[in-house]
Amino acid sequence: MRLGDLSVGIVHTLADAILSHGLDPQPLLLQYGLDPARLSEPGARLSIPRYMRLGHAAIQLTGDPGLGLRMGQLSRMNQLGLAGVTAAQAPNVREAARTLTRFEALYGANYRGQSSFHEDAGGAWLRFYSISPYNAYNRFVVDSILAGWLQQMATLCQQPVVAERIEIEFATPDYSASYSVLGDCPIQFGAELNQLRLSQHSLAQRNPQHCPSTWNLLLQLCERELEQLTRTRSLRERITRLLGPMLNGGREPDLEEVAARLKLPTWTLRRKLAEEGTQFRAILNDTRRDLAMTYIRDTELAFGEIAYLLGFASAEAFQRAFKRWNSQTPGEFRRSQRHSA
Repeated sequence: MRLGDLSVGIVHTLADAILSHGLDPQPLLLQYGLDPARLSEPGARLSIPRYMRLGHAAIQLTGDPGLGLRMGQLSRMNQLGLAGVTAAQAPNVREAARTLTRFEALYGANYRGQSSFHEDAGGAWLRFYSISPYNAYNRFVVDSILAGWLQQMATLCQQPVVAERIEIEFATPDYSASYSVLGDCPIQFGAELNQLRLSQHSLAQRNPQHCPSTWNLLLQLCERELEQLTRTRSLRERITRLLGPMLNGGREPDLEEVAARLKLPTWTLRRKLAEEGTQFRAILNDTRRDLAMTYIRDTELAFGEIAYLLGFASAEAFQRAFKRWNSQTPGEFRRSQRHSA
């Protein structure tokens, strides 16, 4: 099981950020197998754990812990593939933000969730899902997304876009002074969500490059691509994708919650799973097991943190379950993976 992946187009933003420090990004990219041919492949993806290790290495190379903010400042919508090109043709900031979040799966997939757009009478929140617990390997991701959204919207309407407020889940970092590049707005660290607030005035800013017929054609292409992505999924696959964000937080979701997300009566979901030769409990256990092995192999997270992300009440309960699944403890599994790598 994969934690998720991203379009390799996003790597160009990281390379530009390294270049802005007067350094050559090519040796680092080649270490990660990202040569020009790979970066030119249509539809090529980079796994999220690998992207986080690449970003961490870039921060060490540049000595800039706020490199994610620099990435955001240098980001361009066309680096987000078809969804980004479509957003760049939106009539205004509102529709561009809707497009980037609605079609996010076309350029980035993470089992932890997806970005979202929430509008009300006063404005809208652009929200990036939680990727906690936070460490030196993933804070830059949140920084680059939030800074990138502001930069992309400003490019679209060809004038500065300043958030009314920015909220970030992780605690105030040592490089907090670097956030001044996001403009004169309040920033709250240690918040419940990663999100930024745009006013109705900002949302209404028009795109002078907008062409209605091109915009509608691109929207149709995005809808077609998104449908292609989701059409072939079995019910089991759809449930597995739902479980990722629902597991987080030291508790496990039940059949009723999943049925509600799928807009199905509980008994119908149970019957359909039986027709596929499986049960909800089996899917839940398989999802947890696969995610546990992926987290232990591909990240540096402590076992207590992994237990929390997989909905276990305690690290001990997770360790017992893991040994039952794999006939070895999480520690033994991690050591064996490191030894064979």
